[in-house]
Amino acid sequence: MSAVLLISGSTRAGSSNTALLRTAAALEPERTTWGPDLKTLPAFDPDDDRDPLPPAVAALRAGLAASHAVLFCTPEYAGALPGAFKNLLDWTVGGAEMPGRPVGWINAASVAAPTGGTGAHTELATVLGYVGARVVDGACRRVPLTRDLVGADGLVADPGVRAELRAALDALLL
Repeated sequence: MSAVLLISGSTRAGSSNTALLRTAAALEPERTTWGPDLKTLPAFDPDDDRDPLPPAVAALRAGLAASHAVLFCTPEYAGALPGAFKNLLDWTVGGAEMPGRPVGWINAASVAAPTGGTGAHTELATVLGYVGARVVDGACRRVPLTRDLVGADGLVADPGVRAELRAALDALLL
């Protein structure tokens, strides 16, 4: 169990958040796995948070249980977490997979963003604290990314960005 589960908080096909995680996966292909597509998760309903779980939720929890750590990268919408990403986090509350699990997050908001993504990351820290995840400070990084840094292959070649991703992964893979 040495894999880092990568979870993007964006549903957009050309997401810079997903591009950062794609680049992280390219840096550590044998030690990273992908979390679910947010679009596959049903809307959270506490009445459904029991066996048998909806298949996408069961897969999410199995992926969390099989991982060593989790690296999130999410945009901010309207000063907060995107709804689809918050829905994923809500499904982790009733499970036993998050307590003590090492987690980190990448803030990709560009310097031109109104709040720099702080609203989303403040909310993420709140939820991760609530579910008992262990936030690894060295894996929480601000890596502003403009879309022009994302290549046609969906990866980021910039050495500075790659160094930040490497540092986050290294902190989680200790």
